[in-house]
Amino acid sequence: MRAVRAAILAASALALGGCTYLAPVTSFLGMGDDSRKPAALTPITAKVTPKAAWTAAVGKPADFVFHPEVLGGKVYAANADGDITILDEATGRVLAKVETKKRFAGGLAVAENLVIAGTLKGDVLAYDLAGKALWTTNVLGEVIAPAAITKKTVVVRTSDGRIFGLDAADGKRRWVYQRQAPALLLRTDASVHVTGNDVVAGYAGGKLIALDLEDGKLTWEVTVTAPRGATELERISDVAGIPIVEPGRICAGAFQGKIACFEIQTRNMLWSRDVSTPSALAVDATNLYAVDDNSHVHALDKASGTSVWKNDKLAFRRVTAPVIAGGNVVLGDYQGQLHVLAPATGEIVGRLATDGTRIRSIRPGTSGLLVQTAGGSVVMVRF
Repeated sequence: MRAVRAAILAASALALGGCTYLAPVTSFLGMGDDSRKPAALTPITAKVTPKAAWTAAVGKPADFVFHPEVLGGKVYAANADGDITILDEATGRVLAKVETKKRFAGGLAVAENLVIAGTLKGDVLAYDLAGKALWTTNVLGEVIAPAAITKKTVVVRTSDGRIFGLDAADGKRRWVYQRQAPALLLRTDASVHVTGNDVVAGYAGGKLIALDLEDGKLTWEVTVTAPRGATELERISDVAGIPIVEPGRICAGAFQGKIACFEIQTRNMLWSRDVSTPSALAVDATNLYAVDDNSHVHALDKASGTSVWKNDKLAFRRVTAPVIAGGNVVLGDYQGQLHVLAPATGEIVGRLATDGTRIRSIRPGTSGLLVQTAGGSVVMVRF
C-alpha cells in the first residue's frame, strides 16, 4: 500500500521555485488500483432529509477549491475565470455578477465589508460587497487558500507556506512570515485562523504555529506529529486544514501523521491519535471528526481522543472535510452526493444528490449549508 501511495503522489508532483508540491493523496484514490476503487453506495434508512432549496450556476472552479461565503443575507461565490456571483441567500436569485478579468485560484473570503480573492500569479484582489475593485497587491506566490480578514489586516497564505499581513485599507504589506520548507510540500487550500491577536496556521513537518497579528512574529510553536520514514515522500507530515480553536484548547491533524489537541496557555499536548488526515477537522460539543487518507470518517472523543466510531462506507470516494450542520456530520463526495452521518453512531442517516460532479467545498450559511461543485453549481441545502 505504501508503494501505491508513493506512486500516486509522485504522479501528482509539481515542481515550483525549488519545492515540489503534492496534491493530497485523496485526490487520486481509486485510479489504477482495484483495491482502492470508490465504495459503491448502499441503500440507507433515511432519518434526515436534506433538500436542495435552490441551485445557482456560478461557473466552474477548474482544479481549485472555492468556498462560497455568506454576509448580510447574500451569498458570494467565485470561479476560476475570475467571476464573482452575488446571490440572495433566501432564494438563490442572482443579484449581481462581477467579471474581474482575472484568473482566480483561491478564495473567496468575505468579512469586514471586503471580498478577497487570489491568483496563481500572486495577486491578492480586494472588492467591496457590491463588487467594486478596491485594491490589488502581489505576494509573489500562488494564492490558492482563502484569506483571513480582520478590521485592520488581511492575512494571506501562499502555497509555499509564507504568510502575509496586508493592510485592509490599501493592501500594503505590513509583515511577512516565512520559514524553511522541506523538499516536498502537500498542496492544499489550507488557510489560517485568526483568534484574538493570534494568527494560527499548520505547517510542514507537523508543526502548528501562532503569529502576532500586529507584526507577524512567531509567538509559539508545537509539534502535532514528527515526520517518519526513510524517504521524502514517507516523511511528508504537513498539518492539513485550518486548526480547530476552542476556549483553552486547539486541535489539528496532519497528513501521514496524527491528530492532536493542545492546551493553549501551556502548549501541553492533551492527547494525540494516529489518524492521517489531508483535510480540515470538525467539532461539536462532544466529538472531533476527521476524514483519513482512505475517506474513512472518524469520530474521536474531544476530551480524551479515544475512538467513538469509524465509518468506512465512503471509502475512496474522495470526500470533503466534515462539517457540522443541524446536529449532524455532513460530507460530500466525488459523484456530487451529500452524506449525513449521525454524530453518536456514524450511521449514514441522510443523502442528497446534487449536480453529479465532485463536491469541492461545503460551508455553513445562516439558513442552511452551501455546497459548491466542480460542475459550477452552488446549492443551498436545508434540513
